[in-house]
Amino acid sequence: MAIKVGMEVSIAAAQAVKQANTDIIAAYPITPQTHIVEHLAELVNNGELDAEFIPVESEHSAMSVCTGSSAVGARSFTCTSSQGLALMSEIVYIASFLRLPILMLLANRSLSGPLGIWNDHSDVMSIRDCGWIQVFAENGQDVYDHVFIGYRVAEDRNCLLPFLVNLDGFILTHMIEPIEMMDQDMVNRYLPPYQPLYTLHPDHPVTMGAFTGPALYTETKKAQDEALKGSLPYIMKGWQEFGDLTGRYYHPIERYKTEDAKIILITQGSLGGTASIAIDSLREKGESAGLVKIRLWRPFPFEEFREAVKGAELVVVIDRAISYGGPGGPLAGEIRSALYAQERRPRVVNVIAGIGGHDVAPEDFEQIIRQARKSSGEGYEIYGVRE
Repeated sequence: MAIKVGMEVSIAAAQAVKQANTDIIAAYPITPQTHIVEHLAELVNNGELDAEFIPVESEHSAMSVCTGSSAVGARSFTCTSSQGLALMSEIVYIASFLRLPILMLLANRSLSGPLGIWNDHSDVMSIRDCGWIQVFAENGQDVYDHVFIGYRVAEDRNCLLPFLVNLDGFILTHMIEPIEMMDQDMVNRYLPPYQPLYTLHPDHPVTMGAFTGPALYTETKKAQDEALKGSLPYIMKGWQEFGDLTGRYYHPIERYKTEDAKIILITQGSLGGTASIAIDSLREKGESAGLVKIRLWRPFPFEEFREAVKGAELVVVIDRAISYGGPGGPLAGEIRSALYAQERRPRVVNVIAGIGGHDVAPEDFEQIIRQARKSSGEGYEIYGVRE
């Protein structure tokens, strides 16, 4: 059974963590994720959630606590943003190597400097190669659902990898949206109690994170890469079973009016909803335009992406982060790499937009596409720079 309510997305996320019967919450407040952990602290304090809430002294400590708690078999959760992620990044890489099924929500926010609290994707792109499963949420329902999906996939004994859910700061975190919330029986049918495969225990010693010399380091990294690539079937299984239960099906690549599209716009996160309005407008004007939304960021769904843009003549990639001194944004680099070996590939134009919270309206997307038609595809453009 489910009920639809109007709720701030951060509160819905916290409610999902509660319904997931999380054991350990370790977090440090940082805008714009603070409402999530504030509500979780309230739930624990009021006895509504039987968990340990650990108010640590930094984000580095938050991930350290989750690494330790997950290693002893506790269902563990944290969330952060921007500079907080930068501070915890040392341990983020360790958690994935140790194959610990931690769930983290990342309220995407621009990295300093200059100091800014608004949304872009520079924080997540700083750890794109950290070895975690990573998805982007487009709306509040996506966020709520992926708390359960994240744990289900991460804790699968054939997977055992940490899971990161990206939600755009303020654009999602502080918005009140209609959320279809599952009752506890429904959650329990989808998400069973965590049964860890290996745990740290003084009575049964195991080694985790041991020193490795050059002779074996390459093999350990190869195994880690294969594990992340091999997680795709379990992600797909988690989405399929969630859809069968709720009627909400998720896919690595979400398509909108791409069947006959010659021009395809590519987005990540909440901009997808705005971009779809622009696509509708272009279609009404007779333009053969479509939209592809990248939901699964790691492991990157190469096959699904190539299928989605097959037949397109122009692909316009919207990045919300800059790869300084490089050929453009991180997402565009992935797209160009994915298409490089194709015999027939579309022209790829990279536009960096919406950084630091700069608004991108439907008419901006239309203007971006008009400009992209004239572009050679070399380099990139930062949209909205004042002359």
